[in-house]
Formats: sequence, C-alpha cells, structure tokens
Amino acid sequence: MQQNPKMGYDRAITVFSPDGRLFQVEYAREAVKRGTTAMGIKGKDSVVLMVDKRISTDLLEPRSIEKIFHLDNHIGAATSGLVADARQLIDKARMEGQVNQMSYDEKIDVRTLTRRVCDHLQQYTQYGGVRPFGTALLIAGVHNGSPKLFETDPSGAMMEYKATSIGENRSDIMEFFEENYKQDMSTKKSIELGFEALEENQDQELNSKSLEVGVAKTETEKFEKLEEEQVETYINDYRES
Repeated sequence: MQQNPKMGYDRAITVFSPDGRLFQVEYAREAVKRGTTAMGIKGKDSVVLMVDKRISTDLLEPRSIEKIFHLDNHIGAATSGLVADARQLIDKARMEGQVNQMSYDEKIDVRTLTRRVCDHLQQYTQYGGVRPFGTALLIAGVHNGSPKLFETDPSGAMMEYKATSIGENRSDIMEFFEENYKQDMSTKKSIELGFEALEENQDQELNSKSLEVGVAKTETEKFEKLEEEQVETYINDYRES
C-alpha cells in the first residue's frame, strides 16, 4: 500500500516536508477559509471592521455570537476561523495592551500590538505538542491620528492593508475591493462598501442581527462596536441610496 507523501510531516509536531512546506500551518489556513466572512476597510478618518456572523437558525441568540472584540480603548479586532482559538488570542492581545500601559504609561501602538500577537502565533509553529492557531485576526485602530489596519496569519506573518477580508469568499471580496476601494472614503462610505461587498458575494440579504460592525475614528481615537439599532440605520440608509 502506497503511503501519502504527507504522512509523517503533519502529525504530532509541525515540521518541514521535503519540499519546504508546513502542512499544519496550511491546515490552519484552511480553517480560517471556512470561517465567517470578516472585512476591514480603512477610510480617510476611520477604519471599519465588519463580520457576517452567519446565523444558521432562528433559535440561536445572535448576541451570544461575538466576532468583533475590544483589545484596548483605541484598538479592536475581527476574527474568522476557530472561535475558541480566537478567544485565546484576544486575551493575549488585551494583556499585551495592559502591560504596555503599566510599563510605559501610554497606549500601545497598533503595529506593536499586532507584532506581539504574531510573535505568539509563530511560537506555536515550532514546538512539539502544540498546533498552530486555526484563526486569523483583523486588527484595527488609531494611533497618533492615523487609522491602521493589519491582518494576522496562522504562521505568525502580519500584513498592513487599506482594505482586506478573511474567511469565506475572501478572494471574491478582495477582487471587489480592488475595483471599488477609494482611500478618501468617509466612515459611512466605508460601511456601505462593506455592505455592497457582502451583497455581491452572498445569497442572503443584509440583516442587522447577523452583522457586527466596529469603527475606530481618528477624531475620538477610540474603537466602538455599533449597536444593532445603529447597524440597522446604516442598512436602511444604504438601501435608500
């Protein structure tokens, strides 16, 4: 019986295959691809995070599903992939923000926080007895009057974007952003661009119960999760425009 060439390189530990691949990291990326659609859009004076929570039954309480989190007063994150893994990273990021505040008496920079999360992710690709995190984060915030948007990868890599998506339909949404994104968009226009991207790539209608939206504005330098009523108002304005 001929053995699969992957056998032995994706079992208990993450090791390189003969062709230089880390199969467990690739499996973790597949877990992210199967996750809910999350988007980040950076405008002229804000950065928006949006997640479709993909509610499958009316029996589920929508508020019990949380995909956008506060990391600090000025930073938030959207997740896609394994929910339990994401919670661990959120706790790690929050702790890093508090450590920075206690050590230096100042808010942590968005890039610095993302790098520390990615350092943590990378450690889980090189030790025996652990596996890579099957989740990715979009980390958004404001620092020194400038909106920032970063994406983490299960390998520990980090990238800064103007607009990006993780989870289901990522490639289609990225193509949509490449055609329609503009750097000088207001917060409202950024949110409406996210709505349009979802409508273009999903069969279901926009629903404030299944959408989570978070916004970090340069004016206040704070990250805010919108209430369901606020999301509904944005949806109504989008439909009327």
